Amino acid sequence: MNKINISAYQPIADIQDNIVFANNGNVVLCYKGNLPEIYSLSEKDFEDMHGAWFQALKSLPVGTVVHKQDIYLKKSYTSEQLPNSTFLEKATHEHFKGRGHIEHNCYLFFILTKNKALNNPKYVNPFRKVSKGIVQELDDNIKSFTNSVSDSVSFINNSRKMDFVSLKAEDIRQLTSAYFNGFNEGYDTDILLDKKSVNIGENHFDALAINSELC
Repeated sequence: MNKINISAYQPIADIQDNIVFANNGNVVLCYKGNLPEIYSLSEKDFEDMHGAWFQALKSLPVGTVVHKQDIYLKKSYTSEQLPNSTFLEKATHEHFKGRGHIEHNCYLFFILTKNKALNNPKYVNPFRKVSKGIVQELDDNIKSFTNSVSDSVSFINNSRKMDFVSLKAEDIRQLTSAYFNGFNEGYDTDILLDKKSVNIGENHFDALAINSELC
């Protein structure tokens, strides 16, 4: 397995609003989702959600990669936001303090894979002057891709069962740092790759690949 030092080779070249320009030539649009409460949907609601996803994604440009990422972290409830003055409030505060719970965050990434204009010899060869046409083509492609993604996200939000909002540049940086640091807080750590699992700091990870929609 080829290893890479993430700190030495940053995967992100630049961030503009919610658009990430990766150093491999990919362009990524980043969103965070608010999903319905667990057990709050009926069978028809699930069918409607599936239909909304299907209609929204089928209109995207050919070759677009859609990555939906759900992050579940086991945490302890702090109860700091609960009132703590009356007898009942104190009892409730103590009851929930330190209780374990699963924190869920949903992210949606739309990826425009390596732009064909980047492979143009005029762009690849550092000794040849880059024509304005290539830069304009890159801008037009990104603008068209951004408009298509915006339409898809608007369609999903109009279903009124899900709500996806654009991530800010700082949120993207924090998520990137936390992701490659195994969501350990307060320090940076290495990633130890085992044959059976991945160990990042104090946290252990595993991967599940679903290769059929029947799953």
